[in-house]
Amino acid sequence: MENEQLPRPGAELPIEFALLSFEGKLRAAGVTTVFHGISFEDSHHDIPRSVGQAEKTCEAIDAYTGGLVDHRILYRLDVRSPEALSALARRLDQVPDGALVSHEDHTPGQGQYAVREHYERYLMGSRGMSDAEAREHVDQLIADRDGRLDIREEALVWLAARSARIRLLGHDPSSAAEIAELRDRGCAVAEFPTTIEAAEAARAHGLPVVIGAPNILRGRSHNGNASGRDLVGRGLVTALVSDYLPSGLLAAAMLLAEQGLATLPAAIGLVTAGPAEVAGLPDRGRLEPGLRADFVLVEPRRPWPVVRSVLSSWGVW
Repeated sequence: MENEQLPRPGAELPIEFALLSFEGKLRAAGVTTVFHGISFEDSHHDIPRSVGQAEKTCEAIDAYTGGLVDHRILYRLDVRSPEALSALARRLDQVPDGALVSHEDHTPGQGQYAVREHYERYLMGSRGMSDAEAREHVDQLIADRDGRLDIREEALVWLAARSARIRLLGHDPSSAAEIAELRDRGCAVAEFPTTIEAAEAARAHGLPVVIGAPNILRGRSHNGNASGRDLVGRGLVTALVSDYLPSGLLAAAMLLAEQGLATLPAAIGLVTAGPAEVAGLPDRGRLEPGLRADFVLVEPRRPWPVVRSVLSSWGVW
C-alpha cells in the first residue's frame, strides 16, 4: 500500500483514498483478506518510512469502513530501532491479543542480505549510486547499526516475553540455529527462510513456512536466496503470500500446478488455507460448513489465470 499512497516521489495521496484504491486491486486479484505490512522503523530508502507514519497508517486502517475486503495489520518491527520498539509496544497495548508481528533486521551481511553485494546492487539500481558509493554506504550502514546491538537484544527479549499474546513471525531465518532461536523466543512462523537448511529446520520444529509469490513467479529470489519453487518441490512450504505483489498469488499457485511441483488442490491451498494458518484465522481459507463463504471463480488462461468473479462473506463482485 506504500506504493499506492506514494505512486511517485513527492506525490503523496490521502491515505483513505490509497486504501480504497488498493482495495480495488485486491478484489481484482481475488483477495478477500489482506494484512497490510506496516513498518515500525525509520529509514530513507526508495520509500521513506517513519514510526510516525506507521502509527498514522494503523489509525487509518482502524477507521476504514470500506467495503469488500477484510483489512488487517501485520506489524513489522525493525529490531534495531528504539523508537519503533516503544511505538509498537504502545500500539499492541491498544489492540486485542493475537496481533501478527514480524521482527526484522535488514542490516547487510546477514538475513535477507547475507551477501552484502546484493544490497549494493539494489542501491545502484534504486538510487543510481556508483560501485564505490554503494560500498561506502553499506559500510556506514553496518557500522551505524552495529552500534545498536543492545537495542536489538532488548527488542528480542521483549518480543519473547510478549509471544504468548502475539503471533510472532521470524523474518529471513538463514540457518537451523536461527530457527532454534526463533522457537526459543516463541515464534509461531518462519517467514521467508533464505536457505533450504532453515526451511527444513522450521518444518522439523512444526513451524509453518512462508514464501513470497514473486519468488515463485520469477523462479528465484531477487537477492540470491533459496528458490521458492525448489522449496515447494521439497515439500517445505505451507503458505504463499503476496510479499509486494498481491496479483501474483493466484498466478504463482497455478504455475506450481502446471510445473508439477504441487497438485492443483495443494497449490491453491498454499494461497488459502496456508496463509489462514499463518495468520491464526481458523474461520477462513477452507471450504467447510460454518466458515467464511469466500469463493473465487477463475479462468485458467495461458499463460496466466484471470479472476472472473468473487463471492465473499463481504459481498459479491
